[in-house]
Amino acid sequence: MEQFKVFTGGLAPFNRVNVDTDQIIPKQFLKRVERTGFGEFLFYDWRYNEDGSDNKDFILNKDIYKNASILVSGRNFGSGSSREHAPWALQDFGFKCIIAPSFADIFYSNCFQNGILPIVLPEKIVAEIMVRSEGNPNYQMTIDLEDQKVWDLEEDIVTNFDIEPFRKYCMLNGLDDIGLTLEFENNISEFESRRSKHGGVI
Repeated sequence: MEQFKVFTGGLAPFNRVNVDTDQIIPKQFLKRVERTGFGEFLFYDWRYNEDGSDNKDFILNKDIYKNASILVSGRNFGSGSSREHAPWALQDFGFKCIIAPSFADIFYSNCFQNGILPIVLPEKIVAEIMVRSEGNPNYQMTIDLEDQKVWDLEEDIVTNFDIEPFRKYCMLNGLDDIGLTLEFENNISEFESRRSKHGGVI
């Protein structure tokens, strides 16, 4: 995974609550085995009309949000089934961070495993961010993971967020489960060497 330290990006206001993983990435697109290529299917049933054309009314199809890298949404984002394809699709589309008043637990954990930073902020602040970013292609926010702080470029909104120390460490250093294991590569190699010398028994 890429390291996440300080990031500034444009916002897409996604003013919906209880957005579930079936809506984020519908089940018919789960047959792929790669982690890439899911972005084109993100929010498929909302982004496209029945004839396959773009739904011009859908927020992510609007030109002013085409380069957004931060998604701001309502409470209980990522509910439903535990499919890891949901953060894959969001990341492949270009989102590096999701801000919401609350997340479904499994989706929240899956985000960290895939390099997306989910940030929980009070509902009142999330609502204000949505208002400021609505129709504003120049609205940006900066996220400082080390200091656990979020602010907009006007600095009218400055707030802290909570994150578990272990998850923070992994994001700052770009470590998923494999990366964490490889941090102990020397210890593992030493153990395997000793094990071989003793016929597989230590």
